[in-house]
Amino acid sequence: MSQRKRLSNTQSASQKRGRASELLSQGDEEDVPLTQPSTSQVQRALEKLTPAQVDQKVAEVVQFLLVKDQKKVPFRRADIVRHVVKEYKNIYNEIMRRASETLERVFGFELIELGPKTHTYILVNKLAAAEGAPEVSPANPKMGLLFVILGFVFMKGGVLRENVVWKFLKRLRVDPGEKHEDFGDVKKLITEEFVRQKYLEYARIPHTAPVEHEFQWGPRATLELSKPKILEFMGELHQQDPQSWSQRYREAHSSQAGSSSQS
Repeated sequence: MSQRKRLSNTQSASQKRGRASELLSQGDEEDVPLTQPSTSQVQRALEKLTPAQVDQKVAEVVQFLLVKDQKKVPFRRADIVRHVVKEYKNIYNEIMRRASETLERVFGFELIELGPKTHTYILVNKLAAAEGAPEVSPANPKMGLLFVILGFVFMKGGVLRENVVWKFLKRLRVDPGEKHEDFGDVKKLITEEFVRQKYLEYARIPHTAPVEHEFQWGPRATLELSKPKILEFMGELHQQDPQSWSQRYREAHSSQAGSSSQS
């Protein structure tokens, strides 16, 4: 009996080690470390492939990014390498360079790397960014809610405690604590989906008890949306001339002029 028990314990420990090893290996796969090849190494790798093979891989990457962008969620280098680039990873940078050119030339998208440490990317619609925010319509209520929040945060100086945002939404009859017919779980939509899409940043405020968070514009909102257009949207919402908010009007148009001079 004791022998069977020892055997069972040994098997159990072995299984646990196996599961732990499996979890560790999954964690290792979260990122794909890539060495930076020299120009000559890239050139030699390209010479081993036909132009058609490289073009096909670039097309596959473009298609993958366009499909992923439908959810407006940043995509990781690890996913691009694992699911598309695969054995071509020694020319990853060259493939991404060509894919970026295709996305901009053919589709009007700019491929933006959010940070070299995170190895995550988003696509920014350059046409929409040039023209400002797209029209808000009942057919796209979530974007309407997003613009309301972004506009409110901007009007209040760029950083806002979450309890102030929740009170503001309640005045608009959008209660974060209740299920909404258009938005579903309002709080989850704002603090998870909009944050995951990089339209909003939702950060804990240090040294607060109970814990408090604050909102500000995320990198996608800054890149895609025009502050003058958001100000116009708020003017329409409040039936007020945007120029009546003189400080915000100057800030919006100075930021727009700065971004135009950089492009």
